[in-house]
Amino acid sequence: MVKQLKKDTIISLGMLFLAFLILFILCIVFRDSLAEKFQLNFIKGENYIEILKGLGNTLLITGVAFFLGLLLGGGLCIIEGIQSQNTFLMILKKLARIYISIFRGTPTTVQLLIIYFVIFAFYKGNPVFIAMLAFGLNSGAYVSEILRGGIQAVPKGQMEAGRSLGLSYSTVMIKIIFPQALKNALPSLGNEFITLLKETSVAGFIGAVDLTLAFRKIATATYDFETVYLVMGVVYFILVFFIALGLKQLERKLMKHGKA
Repeated sequence: MVKQLKKDTIISLGMLFLAFLILFILCIVFRDSLAEKFQLNFIKGENYIEILKGLGNTLLITGVAFFLGLLLGGGLCIIEGIQSQNTFLMILKKLARIYISIFRGTPTTVQLLIIYFVIFAFYKGNPVFIAMLAFGLNSGAYVSEILRGGIQAVPKGQMEAGRSLGLSYSTVMIKIIFPQALKNALPSLGNEFITLLKETSVAGFIGAVDLTLAFRKIATATYDFETVYLVMGVVYFILVFFIALGLKQLERKLMKHGKA
């Protein structure tokens, strides 16, 4: 399995190198035209500073939202898994299901707009913070379902053994079940992180200066939509590629640790 992962990594890096080689050759062939367009779009007026700011905000929104999603998703899993006929807990479980249904059943853009223009209509600060909250709430619904699948993959005997030792349900979940569930759910959580990174491209709808909005501003100013948007696509691809590569490395280390 480890050899196969190494082979996949080498193939992926080889394909990326080939793609960059083709781009490099094209850049040499059309160097005069590309140099002029690059100067106009990204150097003149220091537009690259706007791109760096947008990149930073995109990564910040994604990271914070994913962390909030993990916390929220984990809490929802614990609530849904409690086996009790207590009225208060039953109401919490019902509310958790409603929350998950709403955020999984409506588009992310719609959620973002409602949270910013309706729920936080009074807010006059940096829209990046609202974007973090909105994407975090959205991610929590999906992470909850991902973790639920990971928990179901853990043998039921683990819970029974923990409870037989006198541990509470929440203690068994946090200290025994969750670590194993996270390992089981790692590939899906990685996909959720990548999806979240791409979904943040709509953060500009509420005025948050993300990577997409930064490129849109440049394209609107220079009217060179083809070059600017192609570069934007390349930047997103590179981000996703290296994040996916890092997640594979993390998964490999966890597999080694599990076999040790």
